[in-house]
Amino acid sequence: MKLSAPIYYLKRQARLLSRQERLPLHEALDRVAAQEGFASWSLLAAKANEAAPVGRFFAQLAPGDLVLVGARPGHGKTLMSLELAIEAMKSGNRGVFFTLEYTEKDVLDRFRAIGAEPAQFNDQFVFDNSDAISADYIVKTLGSAPRGTLAVIDYLQLLDQKRENPDLMAQVRTLKAFARDRGLILVFISQIDRSYDPANKPVPDLSDVRLPNPLDLSLFNKTCFLNKGEIRFQAAS
Repeated sequence: MKLSAPIYYLKRQARLLSRQERLPLHEALDRVAAQEGFASWSLLAAKANEAAPVGRFFAQLAPGDLVLVGARPGHGKTLMSLELAIEAMKSGNRGVFFTLEYTEKDVLDRFRAIGAEPAQFNDQFVFDNSDAISADYIVKTLGSAPRGTLAVIDYLQLLDQKRENPDLMAQVRTLKAFARDRGLILVFISQIDRSYDPANKPVPDLSDVRLPNPLDLSLFNKTCFLNKGEIRFQAAS
């Protein structure tokens, strides 16, 4: 059964419905699924995941990779990053989510939106929303993380917010060396500059990443950009 819209749009519709009608997110997801002809969101998600490119992209990742996931708000970059973490956990590795944007409940709700049950990953998933998030904090927190751990940093630009921290370039270089030495995969969610115009190109790219301060984007060796349900993976040049 073909979906009427990309799954990212359907998830967004469910979140809007949840807010508008004050429904629990899982009920809103099930209602959207019913409109698509599925008995529940989990069945819709399972069907969509059969053709989802996330698994193929994850299969291309290797310990030591720095991955950049970018999109304008509401186009699925957080869900995509969480899906990569779930793929890592399905492979027997750990997933970590660093954020100043979301609560733990927000993140676990997004697990369910993807069609994953949080309880399945109780011993593998770590949520961290410390105000101290920085390269030094991440290195300290993941100091004993096993090889293959996938950590999401939500978002790249938050590393640049406190004057007492090293500059963004220095922090990303520190994290790149750390990921390589420890065999970790670090996924950075990134904001996209407001100047990005989808009329000129359907999906943003590295030139559209919002950078208040200088950063050598070649430090990232894999990228994923999204817009209106279209996804583009590539090795960064």
